[in-house]
Amino acid sequence: MHSDLERLIALQQLDSAADAARRRLAEGPEREKALDARLEAARQRVAAAKEQLTQNQHARRDLEKEVAVHQGRLSKYRDTLMAVKTNVEYQAVQKEMAFAQGEVKSIEDKVLERMLEADELTAIVKRAENELAAEQKAVDADRRAMNAEQAEMQAAIDRINGERGAVVGALDKQVLATFELVSRKRNGVAVAEARDGICTICHVRLRPQVFNTVTRNDAIIQCDSCNRILYFVPKGPGSEFRVQGSGSNPTP
Repeated sequence: MHSDLERLIALQQLDSAADAARRRLAEGPEREKALDARLEAARQRVAAAKEQLTQNQHARRDLEKEVAVHQGRLSKYRDTLMAVKTNVEYQAVQKEMAFAQGEVKSIEDKVLERMLEADELTAIVKRAENELAAEQKAVDADRRAMNAEQAEMQAAIDRINGERGAVVGALDKQVLATFELVSRKRNGVAVAEARDGICTICHVRLRPQVFNTVTRNDAIIQCDSCNRILYFVPKGPGSEFRVQGSGSNPTP
C-alpha cells in the first residue's frame, strides 16, 4: 500500500475518534441538565404530596372548629332547656338541639373522612420521599459515571492529538493539505472506502478506470463526486483495516 495512503487512513481513524470524543464531551451540559431535571421532578412529587397533606390538615382543622361551634350551641341549648317554662318553648329548643346534633354528626363524618385521607396522603408522602432518595442515589451514580467518562474522553483526545502529530509529521505536505481541505468541506471525513465500484460515503459510482486504480492502493486518488481520498479493502486475510466513521452517512 502507498505509505501516505496508509497514513491518511490512520489519520482519518484518529480524527474520527477525536471528533466522537469531542461530541460526547459537548453533550456534558445537556446531560447535567437531564440529571438535574430528574431530581427536580422527584422533588416536585414530594412537594405536591406534602401540599395535599397540608391542605387535608387545614380542612380537618376547619371542620373541627365547626364541630366546636355546634357543640358550644348545644351546651347553650341545654342551659336554655332547663329554664323554659312552656311546652312550646321546650319543643323549639329540642328542635334546635336536634339540628345542631345532626350538624355535629355530619361534620364528624367529614372529619373521619379527612383522617382516612390523611393516612393515605402520609403514605404517598413517604413513598415520594423514598423515591426521591433512590433517585438521588441513582443520579449521583450517573453523575460519577458521566464525570469518569468525560475524563476518559478528554484523555483520549489528548492521546489522539499526540498520535496525530506523529502521523502528520510523516505525511507529504501536499497530501496533508488535500486531506485537510477535504476534511473541512466534508464534515471531518476526508477518506472513504471504495467498494464494488462505488464510493461508500457519497454512494456515487466511480469510473471503471478510477476504481481499478484505487484497488491497487498505490496512489492518492480522489472521488470525482465528493473529492474524498479513496482506498480499497481487498477480500481475504490481512485486510482488516477500516476508516472509523465511514459507515455513518455524513454529508456527501
